[in-house]
Amino acid sequence: MARHFKEQDIAEFRDCFSLYARNDYVDSLETLMVIMRSLRTSPTPPELKLYMKNGKISFADFLEIMHTHTLKEKSSKDIQAAFRAADTHGRGVISYKELHHILSGWGERLTAKEVEQIFREAHLKPNAPVKYEDFIKVVTSPVPDYYY
Repeated sequence: MARHFKEQDIAEFRDCFSLYARNDYVDSLETLMVIMRSLRTSPTPPELKLYMKNGKISFADFLEIMHTHTLKEKSSKDIQAAFRAADTHGRGVISYKELHHILSGWGERLTAKEVEQIFREAHLKPNAPVKYEDFIKVVTSPVPDYYY
């Protein structure tokens, strides 16, 4: 797995893993969640359960998990690039209505109710322009630990 990451990334992963891993392995969902979120990923509870299927995770296993998981997650850079492409005036903002249309009409379409919930959580106002950099930070930040 080392070939998939830069040496600097592997060192950061090892430091974080070593900080939380007891006896050089992780054996709980909670610990795995803390490590992965500390490394700026947002695994869901079902993903964590899948990753823990063997009960214990060594550092080598963890590198494999991080490789698989980072491929799944859209990076904020990719999302920013998509917003910049839609931002024809280069102002760094998008209208509330246009963002609602994009989220409910493109890709993995969200229902109006789901879009409104996201907008509430992001504290967006219907008549105000949306700074997409701020919006991206809100929607890509790890989810709260409601599940544990």
